[in-house]
Amino acid sequence: MNRRQFLAASTGFLATAAVLPQTLTASEGDFEITMSEAEWKKRLTPQQFKVLRKESTERPFTSPLNDEKRAGTYHCAGCDLPLYPSRTKYDSGTGWPSFWEPLDNAIGTKPDRKLLRVRTEVHCRRCGGHLGHVFNDGPKPTGKRHCLNGVALNFRPA
Repeated sequence: MNRRQFLAASTGFLATAAVLPQTLTASEGDFEITMSEAEWKKRLTPQQFKVLRKESTERPFTSPLNDEKRAGTYHCAGCDLPLYPSRTKYDSGTGWPSFWEPLDNAIGTKPDRKLLRVRTEVHCRRCGGHLGHVFNDGPKPTGKRHCLNGVALNFRPA
């Protein structure tokens, strides 16, 4: 296990352990798709609800999408908005599906102060569902690493 994998796994564990689901919610604001908590619970699996609506983090190296290599598009599991093209996906070694760029007008961001340092949270711009975080240690051309929860995504092959 290299340093990045260790740090990612440790951060994922700490984020999962430190999350207080009753106090966290998906991004607030005006979104095209809004539902009550009960409606979201009916629509999503328990793990999807925990991640998308309560801003939890899935354990690293658990999502089958981490190893997905086919051409296609990754959609929001909450509202089906296309978010990331497969051509921008890469293996970051962190244990979560990672991308260097989203589709235009697909995501929103906000500061996340839940851990010891401020991170940038990524959410679906249409439903506000929590997807993961973006970091400045990705590959060219953007230098960004959109580190996402696989459970927050659905893959559609081309």
